[in-house]
Amino acid sequence: MSISNKIAPHLVYLRRYARALNGSQQSGDAYVVAVLESLIASPELFDGNDEPKVALYRVFSRIWNSVGVNGRPEAAEAVSDHGAERSLEAITPRARQAFLLSTVEGFSFDEVGRILDLDEDQVGDLIDEAGRDISDQVATDVLVIEDEPIIAMDLENLVESLGHRVAGTARTRTEAVELAMAKRPGLILADIQLGDGSSGIDAVNDIIGAFDVPVIFITAYPERLLTGERPEPAFLITKPFQTDMVKAVVSQALFFDTRAGGGGRLAANG
Repeated sequence: MSISNKIAPHLVYLRRYARALNGSQQSGDAYVVAVLESLIASPELFDGNDEPKVALYRVFSRIWNSVGVNGRPEAAEAVSDHGAERSLEAITPRARQAFLLSTVEGFSFDEVGRILDLDEDQVGDLIDEAGRDISDQVATDVLVIEDEPIIAMDLENLVESLGHRVAGTARTRTEAVELAMAKRPGLILADIQLGDGSSGIDAVNDIIGAFDVPVIFITAYPERLLTGERPEPAFLITKPFQTDMVKAVVSQALFFDTRAGGGGRLAANG
């Protein structure tokens, strides 16, 4: 089987990871393109003895870590309008990678180690480091846009367990916009398809037309959203979700303090 056939099923998830790691559609997709170009030029970079998904992420990680600016943790100085301190900025890049690979992408510690050229103990230490620093993140108000009551309740409980406050829960586009205007949340968690047939994407675009706010979209079918055919979100939570997955993506979204033209919201310019 050719390399292209082996990696094709995993590209949508690599794009999700790249965007979460970089904080924008444009930057994340640029790294994925660089991976594909590298594999075309040097197919030997792909380890055919490893699982295709692990081998693909390993190539990506080698390219990402080869860029000098990606290896420099910066002091957490900036604070957003909503007080969400960018505490992840003080975490070493390897810790953020290990945390996202494990919690969002679902790799085992052994697989994360193979991707990052680390042993399992090192991976465990990095994930512990990321978890400690994330727990220190300043709380913010979160608007939940979700029409299914049980899922909405789960998200509310997760938000509160992470130390954040629930600004409100909306089931429709109209409710979402009204709540957002009244509460001015510091983060939005939005389902794609809402109960009245309206779209969470449309609701978010209405809201960000009034003020900037990080947004995380929730979908059971990420491959339908990440098609490359239209402006797409940087931050996705896949249903069914786990607590650590929500924690990782929320922390990344607050870390980048998503703004127009790149990040958790949809924007024509990436």
